[in-house]
Amino acid sequence: MKNKDKQYEKVANGVLEAVGGSANISSVTHCMTRLRFNLKDESIPNDGEVQNIPGVIGVNRAGGQYQIIIGQAVSKVYDALLTVGNLTRNAPINEDLDNRPKEKLTFKSAGNMILNKLAGCLTPLIPMLIAASMFKMFAAILGPSMFNVLGTKTSLYQLFTLVGDAGFYFFPIILGYTAAKQFNTSRIISMFLGAILIDPNLIKIVTAGKAFNIFGIAMPLVNYSSTVIPIILSVWVMSYIERFFKRYVPESISTIVIPTLTIAIMLPISLCILGPAGNFIGNYICTGILAFGKLGGLPTIIAVGVVGALWEILVMTGMHLLMLTTMMIFAQSGHENFVTLGAVAASMSVAGMCLGAALRIKDQDQKTLAWGYLIASIIGGVTEPGLYGLAIRYKRPFIGMMIGGFCGGLYAGLTTVTAYVMVPVANFLSLTAYVGGQTSNVINGVVSGVIAFVAAAIATYAIGVEANTNKQGTKEFKLVEA
Repeated sequence: MKNKDKQYEKVANGVLEAVGGSANISSVTHCMTRLRFNLKDESIPNDGEVQNIPGVIGVNRAGGQYQIIIGQAVSKVYDALLTVGNLTRNAPINEDLDNRPKEKLTFKSAGNMILNKLAGCLTPLIPMLIAASMFKMFAAILGPSMFNVLGTKTSLYQLFTLVGDAGFYFFPIILGYTAAKQFNTSRIISMFLGAILIDPNLIKIVTAGKAFNIFGIAMPLVNYSSTVIPIILSVWVMSYIERFFKRYVPESISTIVIPTLTIAIMLPISLCILGPAGNFIGNYICTGILAFGKLGGLPTIIAVGVVGALWEILVMTGMHLLMLTTMMIFAQSGHENFVTLGAVAASMSVAGMCLGAALRIKDQDQKTLAWGYLIASIIGGVTEPGLYGLAIRYKRPFIGMMIGGFCGGLYAGLTTVTAYVMVPVANFLSLTAYVGGQTSNVINGVVSGVIAFVAAAIATYAIGVEANTNKQGTKEFKLVEA
């Protein structure tokens, strides 16, 4: 165990030196496979040198972060990094903004900022949405639509249904909390604002269709349950209003005055302006994503295949944040039949690529790594080791992976598969996304994943792998024609 600790410490020291030391780190955290740095000067790290550090799988720059891919040992390396660098654990990304060089506002930087804020608001909700989706899946599997084990009037069926629905219905309240963290404002007041948006009395007013006004201002009749954008926009504006009152209201009466005045001002702003505008934007985004299924005139069948082929490229560039917008579709319509299909096929194709490479590689050490990548992908739901350890490092495995993703996505599009459950699109459990409709939907969804896996494995194996010696005298594996 001590040897392992020394190994993690060695990786941490190498990484710390490569990124410019503790002085260049504004904050650092980690996800399942990556160390995620916010650096004061991003030009210091040399990507090639970082990739050559033993224990590092790859490097990625996305969303204003410098990401070093470690794999499943990332938490151990992270702990060692905090120790050797005397760094703060889970330091908030936006904690030391004043010491960072200000980025010039451009369309690109503004777009990145919006995507990062959306990601910051929505990403923490994923575990809740997964849990809610799983309960909806239980109701679908055990209910009349599939095995008919539970009747619609049984307590257990109703329990599964209400738990599943609750995760989506109360979106505005929970988003109020995560948005408040992003915009540095009161969590509780933000949640209260979200609760106002879905108050049963407000919904009755909307359902009745009768005119209603907020302090004399006509209120558009909009149902905000299961919506995303209205509360995010509202909390963003509220952060400035609350900040204003905190600056000028005396401390002695702040507890009473600040929350009351903040909500009083936000009522017409949220219910008459931002709410309706956000609802329109949310519907436009959802409609736009589904319309994007045409990909400029291509049939949806082909479009899903293209998403399956290109999805991992989106992951590497950080553009897979598009997946976050599918949460809006799930929240508002309860199903999605475009992005999820391609993403699931792509995830299965990564595992298939790992299998094809593992079967073809001759070098025992590299073969062992490939088998490990396969297990990490198909069981653990972690695709980065295979993506960076095989596809990126040896280039041509990417071809096999893309072929598999395209074939799986093409079949899903051809059979008009629909995703009803939001699950982590990474391991074999991602195939449960198709539970909820007809049995044929589940069968075709599973078949699409199998096709992606098998096609990627066959394509990768057929291209072939052989060991060559590079200029440094070390072995590397390149795919060649079989």
